[in-house]
Amino acid sequence: MIEKLLIANRGEIACRIIRTARSMGIATVAVYSDADAKALHVRQADEAVHIGPSPAAESYLVGEKIVAAARATGADAIHPGYGFLSENAGFAQAVIDAGLIWVGPKPASIEAMGLKDAAKERMIAAGVPVTPGYLGEDQSVERLTAEAEKIGYPVLIKAVAGGGGKGMRKVDDPADFAAALESCRREATASFGNDQVLLEKWITSPRHIEVQVFGDSHGNVVHLFERDCSLQRRHQKVIEEAPSPGMDEATREAICAAAVRAAKAVDYEGAGTIEFIADASEGLRADRIFFMEMNTRLQVEHPVTEEITGVDLVEWQLRVASGEPIPLKQEELSINGWAMEARLYAEDPAKGFLPSTGRLEHFDLGEWGRIETGVAEGDEVSQYYDPMIAKLIAHEHDRENARGELLGIVRTAQISPVRHNGTFLANCLEDEAFIAGDLDTGLIERRGEALTVLHQNEAALAAGALLFVEKHLPRKMLAPLRLGNGGTGWAPAGGEAFNSMFGFRLNAKPRRRIRVDVDGQQQDIDLEESGVVVSDDFRWSRGKLWAQHGASPPHLFADPAYHAGSHHSAHDGDIIAPMPGKVIAVDVAQGQAVTAGQRLLVLEAMKMEHALTAPFDGIVTELSVSAGSQVQVEAVLAVVEANPP
Repeated sequence: MIEKLLIANRGEIACRIIRTARSMGIATVAVYSDADAKALHVRQADEAVHIGPSPAAESYLVGEKIVAAARATGADAIHPGYGFLSENAGFAQAVIDAGLIWVGPKPASIEAMGLKDAAKERMIAAGVPVTPGYLGEDQSVERLTAEAEKIGYPVLIKAVAGGGGKGMRKVDDPADFAAALESCRREATASFGNDQVLLEKWITSPRHIEVQVFGDSHGNVVHLFERDCSLQRRHQKVIEEAPSPGMDEATREAICAAAVRAAKAVDYEGAGTIEFIADASEGLRADRIFFMEMNTRLQVEHPVTEEITGVDLVEWQLRVASGEPIPLKQEELSINGWAMEARLYAEDPAKGFLPSTGRLEHFDLGEWGRIETGVAEGDEVSQYYDPMIAKLIAHEHDRENARGELLGIVRTAQISPVRHNGTFLANCLEDEAFIAGDLDTGLIERRGEALTVLHQNEAALAAGALLFVEKHLPRKMLAPLRLGNGGTGWAPAGGEAFNSMFGFRLNAKPRRRIRVDVDGQQQDIDLEESGVVVSDDFRWSRGKLWAQHGASPPHLFADPAYHAGSHHSAHDGDIIAPMPGKVIAVDVAQGQAVTAGQRLLVLEAMKMEHALTAPFDGIVTELSVSAGSQVQVEAVLAVVEANPP
């Protein structure tokens, strides 16, 4: 058995692996970049080794540094987690060549499934059904454009080395194909170092269903049933569940058998996932489910499989890597109940899901269900890595109860001042189609802004904020706000969640009711019925009051006296960096005429691309950045002056 394990990863998955390793009596070694020097996974591991600067390309993606760290600490095995180097066959081979145990599949298996075009050809040979498309070596724009026309729109462009939703673009209109191809290739090069793509026919009612497989060095391969990952936004999974809604036993048997054949075709060892796309226009049918790709690693959503099977997949990984057989035979595995997982991201749905960074001044995910996280209160959410801050998992005896429990977990999450997608997740869980199990990967896109609406009582927030201010702030701060018996105080709400001016008026004692003026409309609030918990939901910091209600994003109430004379607003034509990041493309020049909605530049942050566009027709009068520039949040990148009327 492995005695000391180095984890070549960070965040939530590193903490998850540490927990199982410790339960097995295995010592752990963490690695960390500059940004992660005080991270939770570093604090939890038995030892930790610094491996470089904050950018992943200079730390977590440098295999030589990780192998050197393992040697220096006497680790005898390396677990890659997911992402980073987990599906890098060259790194796997380097670990083995260094005389260390690689907790993962053979390098040859990774290589066989690493490129989507070659993997699809191998699956065809193994009798696994695949989606119609183009897998050719000719990667010219002309050839790809012609093949897209032949397949028929809409088509999906996919990076052959892609994964996790990166390097994927759906194209509905032939006129958009060239731009989408360019963007896809650029993202694929940045994420995977390979700009090769393939084309697939876009399935109009797609369900994303995947099967957890596991193999060992003794020739055994089993499946641990399916997961449904159909609820997605921009090809990124939002809520996953197991088993899959609407899956009958015959279809389950067919898809799981196909997954086992796929794994055996590449002599697979360890944990892996076979991903399928299902045409659900007539329900789930075995003859309408097609192989998409194989992920040769542990998946982000593996907890839902663990919950319904009672298996610790990380423990299985460590045992199989140590040469042991799979602990259970196929006939010993069964489905027990229903599990759901929601991905809690540091992002702002109200602002197009822009990532949110900063210090977690308040971070409380409650005590319900299963929580997997890599951060704690006081930690920093960095611009350098994926914005997922936690996975929230519920397990119940049936789907509706699992959904209800997960909804409760999401609603109790309290995080500030960093923005998060809790309200969005709650809205998804309450969507009628989701409740009915009527899913496909386009559901979120069709619902649009309805899923980002903040369903909360803003007046109750204002009332609670006032009570907090009156109760907890020193007298010298209360005076400028003119608060007190029968008094009225004003505090402008921060535009990060909504734009309003709140007026507060306290009634006479016992002060359990309060009259609140929201944009000129008065409302009496019964504080006992409002749901506001003053002592827990409000934090004051640097002249700002952060107020949060349930799973909603925090609201900002500013002290007018604190900010007097210091407030300034950007000009309408200022193109502002919404977050710290790197400019990876500049599409215009100073002095150039632009039209409303035209892309000006592209900012990369937290592993995602964000296009910044012209707010109106005009001229680019200033351009302060170029491709490769590192920028801070709220930096002015360019200025557009409107054309005269």
